Amino acid sequence: MADALLRVHSLHAGYGRAEVLAGLDFELARGQVVTVIGPNGAGKSTTLNALMGLLPARGRIVFDGQDIADTTLEERVMLGLALVPEKRELFGTMPVEDNLVLGGFRPMKLRVPDWKRGLERVYELFPRLKERRTQLAGTLSGGERQMLAVGRALMAQPKLLMLDEPSLGLAPLVVREIFQTIARLRSEGVSILLVEQNARAALEVADHGYVLETGEISLQGPAAQLAGDPRVIETYLGAARTQAA
Repeated sequence: MADALLRVHSLHAGYGRAEVLAGLDFELARGQVVTVIGPNGAGKSTTLNALMGLLPARGRIVFDGQDIADTTLEERVMLGLALVPEKRELFGTMPVEDNLVLGGFRPMKLRVPDWKRGLERVYELFPRLKERRTQLAGTLSGGERQMLAVGRALMAQPKLLMLDEPSLGLAPLVVREIFQTIARLRSEGVSILLVEQNARAALEVADHGYVLETGEISLQGPAAQLAGDPRVIETYLGAARTQAA
């Protein structure tokens, strides 16, 4: 891949002595949305946590031309990696706008001029957050908390936005709104690595997809191609269709 923003080779990671990832290889091109789908326990969240530096890992992680395997979490943030974790991890006793401003730590430290203008962009993406900017984050609905978590990550002006199960626990209408936002970010050239159990929605919005099963990539290819693969339809899209019904 000529313009790869992220190259991962032989990634191993786990918890204690339990290895979850058994040597992953994958790539993400600049401006692409790449999704990783798979069953519970396959290692999807472990992959994102290892890339972010939240878990010890072995292997090569080349991000924007630099091997970051031995860098700290803080260094990866400053290089332009941003993770929206599954649990969102907001500051519940702080107002919405303060949560967003804290997300701007990277551009502030890099002395990016007018970095606070990122607030306008977030409010344009998520008008509901503007309406609730003085409200405590802990009092928001599940969908609003997810919007705030994504908005806070975007305030960092990341080179790569990583989303861990953004649709988890949300009502179908809110899920649609979240995926519309992902599609819009993609159209604006934002590079996104999306981990998601809603395989149908993920493959609709992605350029490329990987199927992760028991710590290894079992299938990969253009997202539209994967969506038509009988194995993916039977294992993942069939289940999604049943849930939708």
